[in-house]
Amino acid sequence: MKALHFGAGNIGRGFIGKLLADAGIQLTFADVNQAVLDALNAHKEYRVKVVGEDAQVEMVKGVDAINSTSEAVISKIAQVDIVTTAVGPQILERIAPGIAKGLAKRSDSGNTCPLNIIACENMVRGTSQLKMHVLKALPTQYRDWVEAHVGFVDSAVDRIVPPSESINSDPLEVTVETFSEWIVDKTQFKGKFPQISGMELTDNLMAFVERKLFTLNTGHAITAYLGQLNGHNTIRDAILDNKVRAIVRGAMEESGAVLIRRYDFDPAKHAAYIKKIISRFENPYLIDDVERVGRQPLRKLSSGDRLIKPILGTLAYHLPHSNLVTGIAAAMHYHSDQDPQAQELASLLAEKGPQETIAQISGLDSKSEVVTDIVKAYKAINKCAP
Repeated sequence: MKALHFGAGNIGRGFIGKLLADAGIQLTFADVNQAVLDALNAHKEYRVKVVGEDAQVEMVKGVDAINSTSEAVISKIAQVDIVTTAVGPQILERIAPGIAKGLAKRSDSGNTCPLNIIACENMVRGTSQLKMHVLKALPTQYRDWVEAHVGFVDSAVDRIVPPSESINSDPLEVTVETFSEWIVDKTQFKGKFPQISGMELTDNLMAFVERKLFTLNTGHAITAYLGQLNGHNTIRDAILDNKVRAIVRGAMEESGAVLIRRYDFDPAKHAAYIKKIISRFENPYLIDDVERVGRQPLRKLSSGDRLIKPILGTLAYHLPHSNLVTGIAAAMHYHSDQDPQAQELASLLAEKGPQETIAQISGLDSKSEVVTDIVKAYKAINKCAP
């Protein structure tokens, strides 16, 4: 089996790429970072440091790489059995035209073997969104062929992959936590399911997507935003602060109550899942910066993402949400000189004030009770600021 994976960054190499290579799949990375591409083609392998109580170094071997803007990508898509991505939600639209050209070439060449495309992004139904971009770029005469032979498979992914340490000169080495979860919607595959250890098939993907979004993503973001407010540099330092920890756990319990109502999750099992997530934030071997985790606050405060979507659930089920409110207020205080979204957020707050800003970003009614609560929490943080 052959695979093309878009994204040779830390997540691509340390998570999805590793699982594909470990399964014996012939793997080609596609990226625009020429230094990484050259290193992959020169060495054909790289080191992955899996850190935790049982830390170990594992080698990923037999890989190569191509530029994702090159004609080689089109030829690869015409030949491979699986295409995966780990490029970031905003980049999916950019890679879609190349995928469309590859699918057209695959059809023209008479290759009717099933092809499955899986976007492994930190977003809800990312592959379905990629499919929309691909179909928009695809000539209409190929659409029926694509529907018959290409599966666009949604997935939920979960693994913390912090930026690589710069203490050694290996540009390919990547550090990952022990925990990983890759859950895919088996109802969307074409042909036989690929045999990949670490890939879990489900026919109820949204339950897992929202479990991860409402727990790992919600908790991670709030830990970062509260951590920054309280002078912490890393996620570990932030979650070890009892004040931060209490709000993070409370927010995950509030979002968890939504999941329990929506998907009939077992309360005891979900409580254990929350406990596991918090223990991952405490991992002393993962140095993860709060500023990195908090970046792109406009996306994280949008209606379908990790802060607003859970609170919408609490409103729908008439459930408590005071800790989620605090987390949203903290996100509105996020600052970063390196993040354009943080600067845009600051500009919106200066121009429109907190009430209209959060309403515009989140889609919440500016006159609603929950927005009033968020604004109160936001102003309370202002008063406590040094």
